[in-house]
Amino acid sequence: MATSISATGFKGGLSCSSFHGSWGTSFVGENYTALTNSVPRLVRVAKPVRSQPIMKNVNEGKGVFAPVVVLTRNLIGKKPFNQIRGKAIALHSQVITEFCKSIGADAKQRQGLIRLAKKNGERLGFLA
Repeated sequence: MATSISATGFKGGLSCSSFHGSWGTSFVGENYTALTNSVPRLVRVAKPVRSQPIMKNVNEGKGVFAPVVVLTRNLIGKKPFNQIRGKAIALHSQVITEFCKSIGADAKQRQGLIRLAKKNGERLGFLA
């Protein structure tokens, strides 16, 4: 027994079908017009408001020496303070490099000691 499917239902083998009508009625007609009129054609989306990034020291107020460092920075100003701090860090890195040369440590060990000095400086509050 051969069955074929058409737009109006089954022809042949099955006598009852739940589909009555044509394919066009589900997309065209009053429901479709009402649906398209209820949906806005243009949707405006505002740009998200981004706040300015605040450059703040995460170590501020942490460590034993942090209050002294903050007080000194406020007394002499931020720019001269950062210049002095940069010179001190460079001098300390030179001392570490000379120490590594004297004991025969390679560049990887020297870099590890410099990173350790930075972490210790953060913990003690020198980078506040």
